[in-house]
Amino acid sequence: MDSTPVTRALASLNIPHRLFRHAGPVHSVEQAARERGQKTEQVVRSIVFRLAQNNFAMVLIAGTLQVSWPALRNYLGQSRLTMASEQEVLSVTGYPVGAVSPFGLPAPLRILIDQSVLLQEEISIGSGERFATVILRTEDLLKALGPVERGTFAQNAKSG
Repeated sequence: MDSTPVTRALASLNIPHRLFRHAGPVHSVEQAARERGQKTEQVVRSIVFRLAQNNFAMVLIAGTLQVSWPALRNYLGQSRLTMASEQEVLSVTGYPVGAVSPFGLPAPLRILIDQSVLLQEEISIGSGERFATVILRTEDLLKALGPVERGTFAQNAKSG
């Protein structure tokens, strides 16, 4: 069976999902969505931030939305934070940038989910391997994550 680190982690949790492999490199959220037959809002990006030395958090955010630095700093109670470097992302998650997922991590990591992710019935998320994604229902994402911090971390987030 075709699998990735993330599909194996989800299978161990009995979470329904399917693996989608792209034919080649993916250069944008729009391209990813088009090839998957999804809307850009269904493509969930997993972004790792460094809060302090050896202290990281992951934010799940939908589509082309950008993280609001002030909102994230305020929520985390941090006066400073930075996006993790590619090497830090690989070290903390075990995955290369572009394949990051909140599942199958080598150690527990603080996960924050933006409300934008919860607006879609089905989403796609990093598979742990480049050129592949995992598609699953949002309710199954939440079930697999367990207790997770939810908030509004996107710039210009629409209310409602």
